[in-house]
Amino acid sequence: MGNSISPHIENAQKTGVCSLKNRGLVEIPQPLLRLGATLRTLDLSDNKLKVLPSAIGNLTGLKNMTLSSNRLETLPSDLGKLKKLEVLMLNNNNLKVLPVGLFTNLTHLKTVSLASNQITAFPEDMCSLRHLDVIDLSDNKLQALPDGKMGQVQAVELNLNSNQISVLPASLASCPRLKVLRAEENCLTLDAVPREVLTKSQISLLALEGNLFSAKELQEREGYDKYMERFTATKKKFA
Repeated sequence: MGNSISPHIENAQKTGVCSLKNRGLVEIPQPLLRLGATLRTLDLSDNKLKVLPSAIGNLTGLKNMTLSSNRLETLPSDLGKLKKLEVLMLNNNNLKVLPVGLFTNLTHLKTVSLASNQITAFPEDMCSLRHLDVIDLSDNKLQALPDGKMGQVQAVELNLNSNQISVLPASLASCPRLKVLRAEENCLTLDAVPREVLTKSQISLLALEGNLFSAKELQEREGYDKYMERFTATKKKFA
């Protein structure tokens, strides 16, 4: 470990905050992993990490972890031990599959970004997280969403832009807090946008540009006026 990193880790012992962005790291420094519950915020973005050690699970005090723009292909299940995590940023890596049950115990999560990876399946264990506000799975390889589970999603914003999704489940209309749904640049036909999402959901911003229908066709779909009532009401509220 170079001297340029040592002061950052020493400082982290006092402040609980450590940023080692763009340091060319190919592995996480061992002294950092020994900080245990002391560390609250960790930023290791823009490095060359391919794997995370299981010892990452020892950082039980972490609330904010950023691992964006690395080379991660897998995640250890020990990540699920970080029960205080509120923000987890993993965008722009090489992730394809996530450990089963990874998010089950991360009950304090508010923001998760897995954008710009190669993920093929929606992480179903995210659906029950009560405090989750934002899920970003844009620019992945999702082809389908788990219909039976999507109605349980607690997020306020769900970003599914730039995937290969061909159907939006009608159960999305049951999401209790979902206000913003982004599904631009997918493979949706007009019939793949359920009427319930327009008429019965809480969604007040529905972004569907770049699919297999025009904006005019969507506007003529039955129930679109109900969606526009919510859109307009929200716009007035924040005007």
